Amino acid sequence: MPSRTSRKPSKRQPPTDSYWQLCQRFPLRPIADETEHAEALRIVDELVDLKRRDSGQQDYLGALSELIEAFDRQHPVIEYTSDGSMLQFLCEQQGMTQQAVAEATGIANSTLSAVIHDRRRFTRDHIQKLARLFRCSPGVFSG
Repeated sequence: MPSRTSRKPSKRQPPTDSYWQLCQRFPLRPIADETEHAEALRIVDELVDLKRRDSGQQDYLGALSELIEAFDRQHPVIEYTSDGSMLQFLCEQQGMTQQAVAEATGIANSTLSAVIHDRRRFTRDHIQKLARLFRCSPGVFSG
């Protein structure tokens, strides 16, 4: 029969009243949706804004922050990026000018400029040419 290892007594303090009050307001359990996520962020903001937090508030803040991080890992936010912004980003990354892109793709410089200024959208043909030039998926452009 395996022997049990002796355990050291826990130095953990019992939860404070402030901790329980926060738990009643927003129970510590996995965040289910965007509404709960927004509420959790609001509570974190309130706690961070306090000039002083007691140990219960600090413990709650740490646990809630971990739940928020877990939700964020499972629900990444993909923000819309305009074709013009994406083109500018890719040009910066490759060290290319707009004129160089126009010359390399055969897309008129005026067309590239219009897309950058949200006055026009790329066609499928434009997207294919840009994807080849920048060696990226055509999906990075919305078209």
